[in-house]
Amino acid sequence: MRNVVRKYKAFRTIFQTIVAAGLSFAVMSQPAAARSIAITFDDVPKQDGAFLTADQRTVRLIAGLQSAEVKQAAFFINPSGLANEASAGSEDRIRAYVAAGHVIANHSFSHPSLSGTTVEAYLADIDMAANWLHGRAGYRPWFRYPFLDEGRDDKAKRDAVRHGLASRGLTNGYVTVDAYDWHIEGLASDAIREGKVIDFEGLRSLYVDSHVEAAEAFDAIAVEALGRSPAHVLLLHETDIAALFIRDLVEALREEGWEIITVDEAYRDPINALAASIDVPSTQGTLTEAIAWSHGLPAPRWWIGNDRELASERFNKEVLAVSEH
Repeated sequence: MRNVVRKYKAFRTIFQTIVAAGLSFAVMSQPAAARSIAITFDDVPKQDGAFLTADQRTVRLIAGLQSAEVKQAAFFINPSGLANEASAGSEDRIRAYVAAGHVIANHSFSHPSLSGTTVEAYLADIDMAANWLHGRAGYRPWFRYPFLDEGRDDKAKRDAVRHGLASRGLTNGYVTVDAYDWHIEGLASDAIREGKVIDFEGLRSLYVDSHVEAAEAFDAIAVEALGRSPAHVLLLHETDIAALFIRDLVEALREEGWEIITVDEAYRDPINALAASIDVPSTQGTLTEAIAWSHGLPAPRWWIGNDRELASERFNKEVLAVSEH
């Protein structure tokens, strides 16, 4: 359970985000029960991590999701991760996710950035992943852009890929909440490799609190733009810390009034149509940001914790504090 101090820090961060974005404090008064969120994992399959082997990670993720009564999560696959000896058993792990009731979708074959790739090469990479996914149990026709990069300010490239996805029967596997969990994982892995002492409870709290704070902040922004709380989609990655703390995260979200829904349900929200048509000056990041931008909300249109420098400072204070004494 998070203590009073941490809850105050979470509220302070959310309030600062709302004020900075010029949002109304009345947003905070919406009924908590009206908020829902689905859980997704990117960059599957990953190899052994700093805390767990790949097999241990899958076992713990499945157990954590089951214990937290998450009926369905989505795992976005990069099949290139199956191509080397270090990935032995990865297909079995993906099948295990599906056998546990979860679904799989396309995250490209080799995880290219659209901004640095031609349209032709990018679509070919998507097709390679689609060929691997075709006919597999649990498959959903969703494509999630690596790095959430939809072409940035190159509208011609953006529109060409959108057309390419539509012609392939794929829809945008967008996200609405992002807490940069990959950055926390990277900092923790670096600390372990460098022999630093990690406050494990501090790491758990940082992971959980960051995602709850991000969900609150992105929802406040969405409500200001749309006048309602949409069905949200949370971006996570198949990391060791996700496997270690997923149950804690789900419990914390529920404590704050969030309903955990399936990804199938989340993508039935009307904002799904916007993901393939929204027109803003630059497209990289959450759909929440794009919607807010299209409605004229000023920056920041994201959670302030997405600043990697601030996130690193917070990690050093909350997770490496033990090693400083």
